[in-house]
Amino acid sequence: MLTSTLLLSNQLPTLKYSSTTERFDETWEAPLATLLGLGRAAGADFIEFFLERRNYISCLAEDDAITSISPSLATGAGVRVFRGKADCYVSTNDLSFTGLKAALEKGLSILGLQLPAPYSFIPEINLELLRDYATKRGKDSWLGLCSSIREMGEVLLDGTAALNKKASHIQSRRATYFRDWQEVLVASSDGTFARDIRLTQSVGFNLLSADGANRASIGERAGNTSDANFLRTWDYTQAAEQIAESAGKMLYADYVESGTYPIIMANHFGGVIFHEACGHLLETTQIERNTTPFADKKGEKIAHESLTAWDEGRSDYAFGTIDMDDEGMPAQRTLLIEKGVLKNFLADRAGSWRTGHPRTGSGRRQNYTFAAASRMRNTYIATGEYTNEDLFASIDKGIYCKKMGGGSVGATGQFNFSVDEAYLIENGKITKPLKGAILIGEAKEIMNKISMCSQDLELAPGFCGSVSGSIYTTVGQPHIKVDSITVGGR
Repeated sequence: MLTSTLLLSNQLPTLKYSSTTERFDETWEAPLATLLGLGRAAGADFIEFFLERRNYISCLAEDDAITSISPSLATGAGVRVFRGKADCYVSTNDLSFTGLKAALEKGLSILGLQLPAPYSFIPEINLELLRDYATKRGKDSWLGLCSSIREMGEVLLDGTAALNKKASHIQSRRATYFRDWQEVLVASSDGTFARDIRLTQSVGFNLLSADGANRASIGERAGNTSDANFLRTWDYTQAAEQIAESAGKMLYADYVESGTYPIIMANHFGGVIFHEACGHLLETTQIERNTTPFADKKGEKIAHESLTAWDEGRSDYAFGTIDMDDEGMPAQRTLLIEKGVLKNFLADRAGSWRTGHPRTGSGRRQNYTFAAASRMRNTYIATGEYTNEDLFASIDKGIYCKKMGGGSVGATGQFNFSVDEAYLIENGKITKPLKGAILIGEAKEIMNKISMCSQDLELAPGFCGSVSGSIYTTVGQPHIKVDSITVGGR
């Protein structure tokens, strides 16, 4: 058994521990504390262990058949070692004491460190009492309460059947669902010792309609954290009606004429442009790489005075909601921009050390094979003082971007995004549907042109890829007016 007294390095081969492999609990404290002390004795300035168990499944329905069911199980750990401002990361799927020690030794060697000589003292790392968000908030039962495989298939097939009834000129109907359950444990040499369980689910439709040379493709997705009954309560009939209506309008829509227009961007997933074109530029990873134009702009005006923006991990059931980040820091709200003035950056531990910006509970990763990095959670433009009627009335001729599609963003904020559903605005009124619109711009310019924000903030689920893999995030905004933007078309 491990003891609470100082250990000698030559005693390590004789140590035994009985941590349970079925869950991460207090039994992991002793071995992880010993390994953290071993890393400190080797000369590391900081060491962190991240342990993970994952249970994932996805299901796909195409037309009237289930065509794919894909389960995935994973267990593993990562160790991050810091020496000065340099760090390295090593992962393993061997959670035995020997396996974790081997990963630590590899990380130390990458930084030019080695395990202490025989008879060297190993300092004791006193971990905090386990902060167990999972048990405290009743999360241990979530996995067993989720929909069965049979339920998944039945709901998705009912959904595609609803699409078949509501839509016309159908070429293909797809419904997809996934459930991602994750248990994590973080232990680090500053005493952090915390456990959480996350449950993320998403379901959605994609409809392709065709009539001769006319095509329309519309997708819609709902997402949720923390609700085991999410799939059972999904209103697939309403979702099918909305998608069928949008596809019907876009099928015969005229192509937009390219030019510079004022636009109104809808709420909900319209927030993807702020996320991509500005949000990423406020992560400390971008400061470290010298790829953000806002690196030295804290306290300065970088956007129109009508714009206030937040990033937080606390909205109920939102896709990016977390009780703690992947470095064990509790979730919090971070004011990014207030009335156009840059207030804060998003910082993980490494980003904080290297840039001086305070940690914001934003250290996130896809899984144990990635080191955490500064990442967004629920990121959105806040409500403003105008009504939607005010926004439309301010435009003589422009474009209403109701549903955003995919796009790309350059390293320093240049972007282009397709618009899946758009309409012409004439004399303050929506007139005819348009398709083929692409929004083109640059973050530091477009932020100063968001002159009006409405009061109907809505959030939407999204998937964000960056240096620490693909993670679940929320985008959002109320309806907003952009005074002018380049619109690509025909």
